[in-house]
Amino acid sequence: MRGFAHLSKTFTRKTDAKHWIENTRAAIRGGNAPATEAQRTTLREALERYLREITPAKKGAVRERSRIKAWKENPLALRFLSQLRGADFAKHRDARRAQGRAENTIAIELKLISRLYRVAARDWGMEGLRNPIQSVTMPAGSNKRERRLQPDEEKALLAELRKAGPYHGALASIAIESAMRQGELLALRWSDVDLQKRIAHLKDTKNSEPRDVPLSTRAVEILKAIPRPLEKTAPLFPLSQDEVVRTFARARAAAASQI
Repeated sequence: MRGFAHLSKTFTRKTDAKHWIENTRAAIRGGNAPATEAQRTTLREALERYLREITPAKKGAVRERSRIKAWKENPLALRFLSQLRGADFAKHRDARRAQGRAENTIAIELKLISRLYRVAARDWGMEGLRNPIQSVTMPAGSNKRERRLQPDEEKALLAELRKAGPYHGALASIAIESAMRQGELLALRWSDVDLQKRIAHLKDTKNSEPRDVPLSTRAVEILKAIPRPLEKTAPLFPLSQDEVVRTFARARAAAASQI
């Protein structure tokens, strides 16, 4: 049956064999079959548990939730942990490359699965579970970004982003003006911004050190123009990272077709 180890036994009488089959099936239905935890836990189920128990304590919880959501929609998520092999994830790596994803992005996706397997083996009673990522050649390459938007490209891109609502174009414009990272911008609350002093206080940065970012006159104008709720703790940009990524990809494709 699905999710259980192959079982076999030899009998001299056909009636004994039938009884054994019936009893074994009953044991499986009753939850007493000798299947391991890894043989009855799908990757999707493991991801959901990881999301509940591990992700909330992480500094990059927001970004990791987005990656877990994407993995849960992957066909591999329907497979049992014990069935997945390095070759399965190597195919995922190659498919992501074919989609034009950055090497670092692919590496981060695979490292998430690797951490999940380590947690499952160490803390979830799945001792002996082999980590398939260990047999995968991890993506390599520089994360350095040297590509700069040309003036006509920037204009077309921002125009497309503005079509998605009042926040997407403003988010991209502030990123260009301030050089703040996407995660930093999405974490900003109105209480973190002083438009009079032209300062944005970042509490959650890549190196875990809070810092103040000066805002240009243009950045202040952009922030004054976007909708502002009454609550001071409300986010500047009430958008999920997944929504931002999808919208940006569509806008970039639309802008590229115009240039």
